Amino acid sequence: MTSEVCRGQDQEHARQPTHSYAMEEDIDVTPHTEGLNGLSHECKPLEEITNGHSNHKPVMNGLIISHNVKDHTNGSAPLRSLPISALKQNGLLQTLAAGGDQPKPTEENVELEKAREEWEALENVQPAVTEDSNPTPLISFNEALQYFQTTDLGDLLKNIQPTIRRTGLAAITHFLFGPPRLHRELLEERDLVFAIAQCPVDNSQTVHMRVLQTIYKRLIGSRLDCPRYGAHWENIGFQGTDPATDLRGTGFLGLMHTLYFVMDPETLPLARDIYKLSQHPTQNFPFSVMSINMTRIALQVLREEALSKECNRRQQVVGVLNEFYVATYLHLYQVWKTQQKTIADSGFVLKAWGISGQSREWDRKQGKEMHFTGVYDLPPDRREARLI
Repeated sequence: MTSEVCRGQDQEHARQPTHSYAMEEDIDVTPHTEGLNGLSHECKPLEEITNGHSNHKPVMNGLIISHNVKDHTNGSAPLRSLPISALKQNGLLQTLAAGGDQPKPTEENVELEKAREEWEALENVQPAVTEDSNPTPLISFNEALQYFQTTDLGDLLKNIQPTIRRTGLAAITHFLFGPPRLHRELLEERDLVFAIAQCPVDNSQTVHMRVLQTIYKRLIGSRLDCPRYGAHWENIGFQGTDPATDLRGTGFLGLMHTLYFVMDPETLPLARDIYKLSQHPTQNFPFSVMSINMTRIALQVLREEALSKECNRRQQVVGVLNEFYVATYLHLYQVWKTQQKTIADSGFVLKAWGISGQSREWDRKQGKEMHFTGVYDLPPDRREARLI
């Protein structure tokens, strides 16, 4: 029976092509037939299968591998490794090592090549904003103010105009009936305010850039930095891609007031309410440009010495000016919202209003004893406030 089975298998073997490969001395050259899944099998007498071990030789990539290593695997075929010399003769590995001259790619190879190209393209993609991975820390109003207090602003101080120059009857009337003069010990702080209002944005100054980033992130509610230039500045109410171009007449003080607005925990909700109204479909207005106009009004009131009494009472200038700025913006917000104002009304609102309304609302909202009623009453020729 055994001989008949082998005879039949030998006949089948004769009909199959034989392959042989020249290998080094540790590789046996053995004829084989193609079996299931392209693996080779050969007919051996049953007597060759002894002690539960098979003499069947493993095949890899069409090569029949044999080692002079004894099998100690408890009845399983031993796990064998290929020598480097054998790998070098493998056609697929030779093609990959050469990096070209491959046979006509199959559909699978085309997909692999496409995936490789997409991966290489992905590696070349750079993030649009490099600051995202290491966001700039927020800056408080006091930290920014301390920067200006310790910076040499001598050249800017030469060009400031802290008070209105009056002559003739106007000077006499102001002396007799006007507001009191600012206390001497507060003059330096007042002059610092006007010097900051002369200071332009400097891209090389870390504090300047942190102020811009803080304003943007606090209004938007983002923790990520934004580029120095771009259309995103228009989203918070600047006129163009560079906020610095909108600071005419207020200098960096225009940004300092907005910084105070968004960094004080008591005023931040109001700032966001105003910002939300500025995005209204019909009542929209440029938030940051309007804020700069509030700073211009505050500077003019300080220059008119209309805030001197309150500054003297509280022995400070910056704090009084900050709260007057917020009170002014609050009044605008109330008028704009309740009277359904639009951007077409902005010029009329800015030049025709009084201060008593928003000062009373500010007193009620903050619970502070502030008396700004009637302090902003500029002469007709100075009431040409408008959106810049």
